[in-house]
Amino acid sequence: MKFLTKKFLSDADLSYVAELLKGGFGGTSIVVVGDFMLDRYISGDVERISPEAPVPVVRFKKERLVAGGAGNVAANLAGLGVNVSVVGSVGDDAYGRALLGLPLFKNIDCSALLPLAPTVVKTRILGSGRQQMLRLDMEEKMSLSAVEVERLLAGVSNAVSNSAKLIIISDYGKGCCPQELCRGLITLAREKNISVWIDPKKTDWESYRGASLITPNIKELSAAAGCQLRNEDGAIADAAIALKKKYEIENILVTRSERGATLIEKQVVTHIPVGAVEVYDVSGAGDTMIAVAAAFAAEGLPLKVAVKLANVASQVVIGKVGTYSISAAELLEAIFQKNVPKSLKVLPAEEAVKLRAVWRAAGESVVFTNGCFDIMHAGHIDSLTVAKSLGDRLIVGLNSDGSVRRLKGEFRPINDSAARAKVLAALTVVDCIVIFEEDTPAELLSRLRPDVIAKGGDYRPEDIAGSEYAGEIAIIPLTDGFSTTSIIERILRG
Repeated sequence: MKFLTKKFLSDADLSYVAELLKGGFGGTSIVVVGDFMLDRYISGDVERISPEAPVPVVRFKKERLVAGGAGNVAANLAGLGVNVSVVGSVGDDAYGRALLGLPLFKNIDCSALLPLAPTVVKTRILGSGRQQMLRLDMEEKMSLSAVEVERLLAGVSNAVSNSAKLIIISDYGKGCCPQELCRGLITLAREKNISVWIDPKKTDWESYRGASLITPNIKELSAAAGCQLRNEDGAIADAAIALKKKYEIENILVTRSERGATLIEKQVVTHIPVGAVEVYDVSGAGDTMIAVAAAFAAEGLPLKVAVKLANVASQVVIGKVGTYSISAAELLEAIFQKNVPKSLKVLPAEEAVKLRAVWRAAGESVVFTNGCFDIMHAGHIDSLTVAKSLGDRLIVGLNSDGSVRRLKGEFRPINDSAARAKVLAALTVVDCIVIFEEDTPAELLSRLRPDVIAKGGDYRPEDIAGSEYAGEIAIIPLTDGFSTTSIIERILRG
């Protein structure tokens, strides 16, 4: 069988990413500057039209409050475990207090937030759980005085002095990021030799001249370029390169919705595709993109790798309803799935050993089970589900065709190893499959050394081949009435 081993990340990068997401971001400090908002989601059931006007009546069920704008950037960083300081304006009002009272904001340094204007609030009415029916915005666009700009610059300067590695400007066009502030921040960053990343809303990028990285979407790139751009690789790259040169920006990352993203580093253009994903809501996807990429880049990962990881994170959040900040655990799971998709779950033993080491570095426990899995049935599903519940990852040892033939007779297996592995790989509970040639998996277990060996039947633990290579043995009761041999016999009897 041909093993497919092309990976999303290298083993070294995957191991380092797992380590960071398991708590290694504690030494990273990032400052977020910009327009802080509160996003309200009011959801209910729609069962009738109002007799007063031709509008649906939403029967209230619940309200959800989350951070929006620069607040969502900060919340994504905090969710990953990054040390975050925020600078900007949050009103001294009920909505401002609600924003600062959100769970993730308890882990964010908000000492440099100033009450320069009422809190910006976006209220969305959702019917039947997911359908957005109306958005109501409460905002007063700010016009900062020179004194207020200086106070915000001083707040950033203080935050940067606490070993910050990067500044993110989240400009939502609400008035908290005037040109004077942006230019001052870029000058400050150059003096401190740290990067400034910008999520832009202005059509004139003069405010952002000299930034380390800027992350426009198609609409924002088109506005800056002065023409409507087609979402095609060549058109996007040409426009981005021209703007990069015009405004002396080091790197540009263009987010392109279903077409993924395009990264321009110096003169190197990289198009990063996305996989198929069900899109429920794109709100805040750009916030997640810049936050996750910044977190990994600040820890020394190459920019292209950081953007790949951010792309995965964005795919997670657009599958949620409303603005959503990703957690470290969710991102780690998504990255593992991306690195070992269904078609690549079948690995040679040496690759499985490397993957086991990565999981161990991430603090995850590994369960091993084995079998022929010739004709999949309910009993197999039950035993695999129970096995997966005993740890974080499940490796399945699959008997080769020759091994099955020696164990079950010359007319077995019914399905060859490629077909059997394909069925197993389609199961979400299975993380990795290794085909072994021997009659028992003892030699494979001597290399994998899992935390748990799970075996179905009435075995005694000491009788299980390779039991000495695991920390624990679990005997799983078989599901009554199901076995491959009995199924085959019933088919033959007609």
